[in-house]
Amino acid sequence: MESALRVRSLNEVPSAGDFASGIESTNVPAVFSGCVKDWKAFSNWNPCNGGLDYLQERVGLCVVEAMLSDSAPVFYGDIRSHERVPLPFSAFIGLCKKRMHHSEDGSCVKSDRHGLPEASSEYDSKPYEDAPHQIYLAQVPIINTETEERVQLGSLREDIQTPVFLEDKVLVAINLWMNNAQARSSTHYDPHHNLLCVVSGCKQVVLWPPSASSMLYPMPIYGEASNHSSVPLENPNFSNYPRAQCLMEHSQKVILQAGDALFIPEGWFHQVDSDDLTIAVNFWWRSNVTLNMSEHMDAYYLRIILRRLTDREMDRVLPIASLAQMENMNRHTGIVLKKGQINHNDNGLDQACEGNDLKGKEVEQRFMSHALEPLAVLALHELVSLVHGHVNAAELRQPMQSASTTAPAVSVNDERIKVVRPSSFGWEDDPVAKIFWTLHPITLKNVFLAMVENFPRTLEALILHLLSPVGAEVLTRKFDRMDQLITEEERDRFYQAFYGAFDDQFAAMDAILKGKELFALQVDGCAIMFVRINWVGDDSGNKMFMGSSTI
Repeated sequence: MESALRVRSLNEVPSAGDFASGIESTNVPAVFSGCVKDWKAFSNWNPCNGGLDYLQERVGLCVVEAMLSDSAPVFYGDIRSHERVPLPFSAFIGLCKKRMHHSEDGSCVKSDRHGLPEASSEYDSKPYEDAPHQIYLAQVPIINTETEERVQLGSLREDIQTPVFLEDKVLVAINLWMNNAQARSSTHYDPHHNLLCVVSGCKQVVLWPPSASSMLYPMPIYGEASNHSSVPLENPNFSNYPRAQCLMEHSQKVILQAGDALFIPEGWFHQVDSDDLTIAVNFWWRSNVTLNMSEHMDAYYLRIILRRLTDREMDRVLPIASLAQMENMNRHTGIVLKKGQINHNDNGLDQACEGNDLKGKEVEQRFMSHALEPLAVLALHELVSLVHGHVNAAELRQPMQSASTTAPAVSVNDERIKVVRPSSFGWEDDPVAKIFWTLHPITLKNVFLAMVENFPRTLEALILHLLSPVGAEVLTRKFDRMDQLITEEERDRFYQAFYGAFDDQFAAMDAILKGKELFALQVDGCAIMFVRINWVGDDSGNKMFMGSSTI
């Protein structure tokens, strides 16, 4: 886990300004110890202090919507795995009372007895009568600014004090969460910032950052419970969810005791385990990001996000080569080549095109006034060999015409001479890109200058016909880095010599730029697939539902 994503723990409640600038803006969870101990609810709702009687007296006549699930103690957000049933709050309090009794010393003791109080209304029937542990009061509204008619426990609002750091927030909802037996939520993320406050009992929360979404296999975005993971973490099938094997390496665990609060930023996946008779309240509010997202800017935001995902994918495909990797290319043959030891058969392509070679342009001798280092000589040898291994020099004894990158072959006197252009996406599988990538930019510059002087037609074939998309991306990255390492005068001389070796300089530029664009297009496809796999999912055949949350 990156240090920047580590959950912070604070013993003092921050001010609104400190929370906004130092915690909320980072989108990283934080624990506030003892944050809600001054609430009336903290003392009045405590089951060991007559809290159940207090709650029954305050809201016992209210009918709430309870979650009933055969999969308990695990409660899944998908509506196909649970029911929402009407339940008098007094009946649920009765369940809680039967789950506990007091010892002689006054401490709370959980009981194994199950059952309901005698039926007192039409709701005191039957789905939960034999399995009260399958009932969970999940997300029961105390305040809901979007659908006020859904508020069921509004009279409890006066027992809850909004933390000072949330007083200027646009609250979406305040909800009650209460279980009479141990319960686990399915892993999900919330579409709002969340402050989870434990009033009584204990909760364990396992957290994953949004960047771990690929390992959690989110449900289809237009499916039911779209904000939930499809991986059953209590018994994952790694053959169906292979990426889930790395899940716990990216997780963090937090234990919340009574009085503690946890800030869970929007988009952070979390799984919550609740002890017997745990009571909690949560606050949802819209983040500044979602508040300030204008609809007419969506297309722009999408391009920015895709660009960042594409850059990340490019960095994954093209990792920065270490010095050891660069040196390994020299060591792996065990032979140190010296300048002049290149096989003279490699000159065949250039000898075949001798009549058209430089077209009167002379390369300044100072470019080759220094000896090539052994690694550069080896790279030069391998590049020349690669080109000659793919292009038959005998077939090119007639004048070569520069070809556009859109053409799959070189036209020579109406004959189509096929040239193999690698289509690999990773540089490790592309021999040209691999040579480029493992060379220092200055070393690569010297290799190209040697090709300009000794093998200009081979250089032309390399760039026009053997340069793959990943090779073009690597080449331009090396050029960018080289530009930072040399003077402007050296840079101008190099590019003048490099492009001057081509019959058609614009064809060379076009080949490199089109290859780079094609590589970006391939990576864009991976980024889009990343979005689809991690956030959209396979939405074919699914109806459109709002995914429920479970804490």
